[in-house]
Amino acid sequence: MLAVTFVAIGMPVAASAQEISGLAAMHDMRREKGKLCMSDHWHSGSGVGATKDAAQKAAIRSWIDFTDLEYGGRWASFANAASKKISYSKESSGWSASVEGRPCYR
Repeated sequence: MLAVTFVAIGMPVAASAQEISGLAAMHDMRREKGKLCMSDHWHSGSGVGATKDAAQKAAIRSWIDFTDLEYGGRWASFANAASKKISYSKESSGWSASVEGRPCYR
């Protein structure tokens, strides 16, 4: 209980211990558009593919997999992420893509 109380003091928005658990509790949170989001922490992912779409899907999968590993499935939706950015690069064998975003959940 002491750890949850300590974390809640540093957060700009009140959140229950059920909402914030594990490693996610070490980050500041804020509510954005009906979601609870990490306010200062970004995740990134990268991928390659024969097409731009395939590279994007691989990069998003990379973002999802790492976010799930670190914080669990409730945080691992790129569709719910805030401040999303996607960039592409044409390679000789296809495309590469990079994504980043702040983990959020509804």
